[in-house]
Amino acid sequence: MTKTIKDLAHYDIVGSFLRPEELKKARKDFSEGKISQDELKEIEDRLIDELVEKEKEVGLKAVTDGEFNRGWWHIDFLENLDGVEGYIPQTGYNQQFKGTDAPAYNVRVVGKVKFNPNHPFLKNFSYLKEVADKRNLIAKATIPSPTMLYRQEILANDGSSKLKEIYPNIEEFYADLSQTYADAIKAFYDLGCRYLQFDDTNWAFLVDKNKRESLLEKGIDPKEATKISKEIINNALANKPDNLIITTHVCRGNHASSWLFSGGYEAVAEDLFDTDYDGYFLEFDDARSGSFEPLRFVPAGKRVVLGLITSKKPELEDKDELKRKIQEATKYVDLDDLALSTQCGFASTEEGNKLTEKDQENKLKLVIETAKEVWGD
Repeated sequence: MTKTIKDLAHYDIVGSFLRPEELKKARKDFSEGKISQDELKEIEDRLIDELVEKEKEVGLKAVTDGEFNRGWWHIDFLENLDGVEGYIPQTGYNQQFKGTDAPAYNVRVVGKVKFNPNHPFLKNFSYLKEVADKRNLIAKATIPSPTMLYRQEILANDGSSKLKEIYPNIEEFYADLSQTYADAIKAFYDLGCRYLQFDDTNWAFLVDKNKRESLLEKGIDPKEATKISKEIINNALANKPDNLIITTHVCRGNHASSWLFSGGYEAVAEDLFDTDYDGYFLEFDDARSGSFEPLRFVPAGKRVVLGLITSKKPELEDKDELKRKIQEATKYVDLDDLALSTQCGFASTEEGNKLTEKDQENKLKLVIETAKEVWGD
């Protein structure tokens, strides 16, 4: 079993996969009361088992459940925390995608935030670990970062937040977010999880020029927001077991092949790379991501997974160009500390990006083939 980030292959995945039509139909049937929760779970479990086999066949060593048992990459986890609820906002989803609009659904804090010891993601992970173990694969769990609630309630709230009533002392909110995730980490660890990923669009929000300007208009200093984000995360990770790998994926938005934020990492790099993660999945698939120069702040020994291959379009990148970019990144990070992946998952929401399952497979093969030619593993 993997013990440190160095034990992982130099190719990886962010987490989500295109949902099979059978799964989409089953979730729709469940929402309409046509099938039971048990019937839905039976279908989800079978399709997850089939997905893990496909992940093995393509050559992956660390596998996920494709997020097949959730509708969103983040909301399903957050709304099952104590003190948080999902709701339908009157003004729609609180971020405007550059493309297809996301469904009008979000989360809000309604009480003191705590980890739910009966959180459904724990059972979901146990099943993933079971099907991964029988194939001698690493089960990777993916959950949203605690900073997603920080952003939702403070940085990008639509004006409906009741946070000041619940937390008159805002420092207690930050402390509860950290403790909630410390408890989540322990719960996953106790189930045998040794590879956990925090997905996070908050850092991308904080590098976007328009969002930074909107924060200043609200009287919020973006630089202070990055420091608060770092502190929430580091306090959550403070007691992380040594043999648990925790990485983060910094995402610029991913819904039906559309995106949310634009900007290089420079504005947040010092704080982002001062977080106590073992590795960083970073999007570098187009000009919106900026240059590799901010990687100069990455401490030696931390892994940087270069998201050079887009998950939003079916066209395959040129392998020689990918190798050139990997070599360029070695100006700032040692080659052995780099790895390769797609820039994001293939279906951060259950609608999925605009490509086929065959396109998805081809993208993964390109990741693995390129990595093996560069690193030999």
